Amino acid sequence: MTKKKNSSGNGIVYSTDPNFSFEPEHTEEQETLSPAQQQLRVKLDTKQRAGKVVTLVDGFIGKDEDVEKLGKDLKTKCGTGGSVKDGQILIQGDYKEKVIKWLQDWGYKKTK
Repeated sequence: MTKKKNSSGNGIVYSTDPNFSFEPEHTEEQETLSPAQQQLRVKLDTKQRAGKVVTLVDGFIGKDEDVEKLGKDLKTKCGTGGSVKDGQILIQGDYKEKVIKWLQDWGYKKTK
């Protein structure tokens, strides 16, 4: 059996209060910082990946669409697979030096 996810969030299932009204929290999306202001961290990671190496880009501040676009551009440049999860870009394989070089060429000056 599959578990159904509660799309309304916050885990509220039922309330006995007749005056209760659920109002979801409104989270504001952060504006995407310019590439010169981004502080990206690039590192190699093998945790929970059966010993496989992935290049992890972390620290992107901005909208989800922008981090998805950056992840897609990096995967295309590396010619490999990967994903974007929780604001982190995962690229399959050891591409740390290449990713740092490309990010700096694209204007991400504070990349480490």
